[in-house]
Amino acid sequence: MNYKPDIKMLYVPEDSLILAVDDTNTNLEFVFEVLTNVGFEVITENDGERALKQAEYRLPDLILLDVMMPGIDGFETCKRLKNNLATCDIPVIFMTANSDTDSKVKGLSIGAVDYITKPFNEEELLARIKTHLQLRNLTKTLEKRVAERTAALSRALKDLQESQLQLVQTEKMSALGQLVAGVAHEINNPVGFIHGNLGHASVYFKDMIKVIDLYQQHYPNPVPEIQEEIVAIDLKYMLSDLPNLISSMQEGVQRIRNISTSLRTFSRSDSDRKVSCNIHDGIDSTIMILKHRLKASEHRPDIQVIRDYDNLPELECFIGQLNQVFMNLLANAIDALEESNIGRTYTEIEANPNQLLIQTTLTEDKNHILIRIKDNGVGMSADVQQKIFDYLFTTKAVGQGTGLGLSIAHQIVVEKHGGTLEVNSALGQGSEFIIKLSI
Repeated sequence: MNYKPDIKMLYVPEDSLILAVDDTNTNLEFVFEVLTNVGFEVITENDGERALKQAEYRLPDLILLDVMMPGIDGFETCKRLKNNLATCDIPVIFMTANSDTDSKVKGLSIGAVDYITKPFNEEELLARIKTHLQLRNLTKTLEKRVAERTAALSRALKDLQESQLQLVQTEKMSALGQLVAGVAHEINNPVGFIHGNLGHASVYFKDMIKVIDLYQQHYPNPVPEIQEEIVAIDLKYMLSDLPNLISSMQEGVQRIRNISTSLRTFSRSDSDRKVSCNIHDGIDSTIMILKHRLKASEHRPDIQVIRDYDNLPELECFIGQLNQVFMNLLANAIDALEESNIGRTYTEIEANPNQLLIQTTLTEDKNHILIRIKDNGVGMSADVQQKIFDYLFTTKAVGQGTGLGLSIAHQIVVEKHGGTLEVNSALGQGSEFIIKLSI
């Protein structure tokens, strides 16, 4: 071989491995010498079966494949290479002494990228190999760039979704806070007035009763007109029932005041920094707001709320946002309980009542707070549990759920507070959400 190619002029990718397959040793020796002289690593095989095994064992960057071989020929070997996911992308160049068009078309149609005609010309052989290795490396580079771009777009999409969640959450809490603060303010003034006056009214009525008692003692026989009026209004019953009326009104007003306080606690505005607060106040205010959904109806008895609170220290947090988490988790738990009641009678539900367990504990190392919210509702499958915190995922019917609630809750706990939010559930056995927050 008199021709020696200029190695510097050739593109030789690092670690380029070429598999040469030919049943003629002379051809393999020629190919091996030419390719190794310019820096390629070369593996040789004499038949198609061995070539297939070798290609799977160590993936080459390019395959030189003889068309006519004993056993399976080059066409069949190429088909099998292209049908194998591990080897289908490897460029195959056929080596043949047959230059008829039909053979070339057949080879190209089954996946070959080129033909080299025997006897070989060194310059042509190297040029064709160089070209297809360049194309392969360009393809790999393009695939890598596409993968990187896809990953970047995925990250950008996730960031956008998280930003949308944050905007939704901020707007929702802002609107809710303004609404509730306005309602609480409007309620507080008349309720404060009523609450204060009821105390005075109670004292006045007691004084009036004393005066009436004195009249009855000193003037036991009033004139007929007064006697008729006493009978008509049932004065005795009125005097005994009046304190009960005052007490009932005081209890009602106190409940309104409690609701107003709960609304203000729940919608407490968050500053740009965490504040110290009692986590139980947030939970209790949420339960108070949801109390209308917990009361008995004609279809079921009360939903039992069991509080099991540990003696917790105050927590540095964004309490308004955590209250939103409690609202989402408790509202979903009530939904699950109501779904579990479908097809059950009042008596059946009464025998196995709906329950909500809210438990708070301090971890053994005293560094974290655990908040568990557990229901005995329908539960969820393992597949649903995997997706439950995903953006826009919901198991509810159209118009009944947005798929934002739990996603926002997860974001608030994990990203805003550095905690964890996990779920344990099984179909028919209820669900338990566990919030873990650092103290």
